[in-house]
Amino acid sequence: MVRRIGLLMIAFSLFSFSISGAQEKKGIGKVEEKKPGVGIGFGLTGSRAPIDITSDTAEGNQKQSTVTFIGNVVAKQEDTTLYANMLVIHYYPDTKKLKEMVATGSVKVVQLDRRATSQKATFYQEGNKIVLEGDVVMHDGENVVRGDRITYYIDEERSIVEAGKGGRVSTHITPTKKE
Repeated sequence: MVRRIGLLMIAFSLFSFSISGAQEKKGIGKVEEKKPGVGIGFGLTGSRAPIDITSDTAEGNQKQSTVTFIGNVVAKQEDTTLYANMLVIHYYPDTKKLKEMVATGSVKVVQLDRRATSQKATFYQEGNKIVLEGDVVMHDGENVVRGDRITYYIDEERSIVEAGKGGRVSTHITPTKKE
């Protein structure tokens, strides 16, 4: 069953960004803006603030145009934080702009009172969309949406929540309190 949820757009326009380069260090990788017009924006505001990424190891592979962060990955930009077991950033070799970013293993994204958990999160620069897969639970304050796959179209401010095989989508909505 597919449900279109307008109420809980849970702000996962999180990673609509471009990458302009990556520094590697054992245990720490840092992605920073290097050129004007080549931006990074991984928060809801499309911020160009730096993104700090820490992990147990980091590996750059120029032939595959990837940067891989493995083990206790924490990516933070302003008030948005991503946690995962592994984060792979795919970029275009000629421009170094982000193509897609894939977080896997115990994925958790937190922004203020909003959070989402899943087994995998893929952030597509082209098409400006995010796909969360595997036991997805999204919280916005007291509101909760559960499904097996959630696709969020950032430009359209629209999401699709899908249940797993034989399952159903579940939504808990708490009405706002009158002041």
